[in-house]
Amino acid sequence: MMDLSTTYLGFRLPHPLVPGASPLGWDLEMIRRLEDAGAPAIILPSLFEEQIEADALGTMHHMDVHEHAHAEALSYFPLADDFVMGPDRYLEHVHRVKTAVSVPVIGSLNGTSVAGWLAYARLIQDAGADALELNFYHVATDPHESSAEVEQRLIDIVASIKSTVRIPIAVKLSPFFSSLAHLARRLDLAGADGLVLFNRFYQPDIDPDALSAVPRLHLSHPDELLLRLRWLAILSGRLRASLAATGGAHSGLDALKAVMAGAHSVQMVAALLINGPEHLALARRDLSRLLKEREYESLAQAQGSMSLERCPDPDAFERGNYMKILQTWRVR
Repeated sequence: MMDLSTTYLGFRLPHPLVPGASPLGWDLEMIRRLEDAGAPAIILPSLFEEQIEADALGTMHHMDVHEHAHAEALSYFPLADDFVMGPDRYLEHVHRVKTAVSVPVIGSLNGTSVAGWLAYARLIQDAGADALELNFYHVATDPHESSAEVEQRLIDIVASIKSTVRIPIAVKLSPFFSSLAHLARRLDLAGADGLVLFNRFYQPDIDPDALSAVPRLHLSHPDELLLRLRWLAILSGRLRASLAATGGAHSGLDALKAVMAGAHSVQMVAALLINGPEHLALARRDLSRLLKEREYESLAQAQGSMSLERCPDPDAFERGNYMKILQTWRVR
């Protein structure tokens, strides 16, 4: 029997394949199916800062006076009814899930300001969550705000939450930072227990006739894993924090690549939405088989085996591969 155990956020997990935050996490019966399929932990969908603000104000937007003004801009924002559940129901859901399953339950917060996080981080902990994933979905659009300011706000949020809660926190990042390795180190020093690579920014389309933004949801494809592999390999062995891959992992082979690059856990979402919770058990069997075929004795033996830490000169390795790939194309 292949030993697939791993440690993520301080939890000893029987294998690294964790269902990531998705609509599956809203349904208690679906969560039970995920656990039956072998999920070693459950990551719940995010509670958004906008939901917290809407609950406090009693409405999502003050649109009574200018109900139809700037309709094309307002179309970017969800109405209160678009959210599955408000803050109070979210906390109840955390409690219900924790009562229903025997695996670690990881709550999720999505926001951009310190005020939007602190109180509910503690409330999610008190509702029973074993850990918390901080989902930083922020597009820097202000030309007067520097990259240093954007990063400092993120660091301040993490440090504040770490001083507020007892449970481990993971920080879900986007790849769009000027010096991601430096930011990762600062988050590590600020107390982040894990980094999740990477958040996916959904790109809205424009309807020129209706003058509205049109949300487009495209599930991840295995090709997207490549960016994750690169940064997992760069960060592996250089941080105290655990590393998780999310985006592009659809199979046991994808999971093996992520682990070899340095991941301690691999979040699966799209494959489970497409194939159902039972796909998790299939991916786990494939991961075990692939390790055995390559004569590994355990997952731990493979973990980080392809990281740049194993390379004497990572900069030269990266540049060498860049030059090499550019020489592979031949004009016909």
